[in-house]
Amino acid sequence: MSDPIKVDIWSDVQCPWCYIGKRKFEAGAREFGGDVEIEYHSFELAPDTPVDFDGTPVDYLSQHKGVPLEQAEQMIARVSGIAASVGLDYDYDHVHQTNTVKAHELIHYAKAKGRQLDMKERLLKAYFIDGRHVGRIEDLADLAQEIGFDRDDVLRALESNQYLADVKADVALANEYGIQGVPFFVIDGKYGVSGAQEAETFASVLAQVRDEKAVAG
Repeated sequence: MSDPIKVDIWSDVQCPWCYIGKRKFEAGAREFGGDVEIEYHSFELAPDTPVDFDGTPVDYLSQHKGVPLEQAEQMIARVSGIAASVGLDYDYDHVHQTNTVKAHELIHYAKAKGRQLDMKERLLKAYFIDGRHVGRIEDLADLAQEIGFDRDDVLRALESNQYLADVKADVALANEYGIQGVPFFVIDGKYGVSGAQEAETFASVLAQVRDEKAVAG
């Protein structure tokens, strides 16, 4: 049996393309059919966002990113349509724009418990589909409890910033790699794939890595 192919993914909980990219990568990995090991890494698209941002994602794009209102609405409509094509029903009317640093800390907490992928999926669904708040510690503890974590222990970890250094280390590594946007996939430590590519693209890169390993092995 060959070793699994390691895939490191930089991603943010409030990045619409990251959830789409997650689904497309998962489809590509199924198409590839081999053993893949996934690890998520933190990337903050908007670290200056307040936890309780007063406004909608459209307001955020127009006020903080300088995107004209009509264009912001078109961007959200477009990404929602693409999300629907991979089975994701984005509900932007109820999205709570927020700061995601604590959500990233929670993903590292889950990683330490061997359940990073479960927590990542729950947070993306909470943000884009369920209209839940993923910036406040109490709300994050609720979400963690829903998938089986000890709520009090999650509160302790988040309130003490136990995993903040891990988040910062991921962000620093992204800077080192020159990653400026997410999702960003690093496959087998040497191939970078940027953006929510089609499933076939991911399957192809994974197959290429497998073949190269076979030749080298």
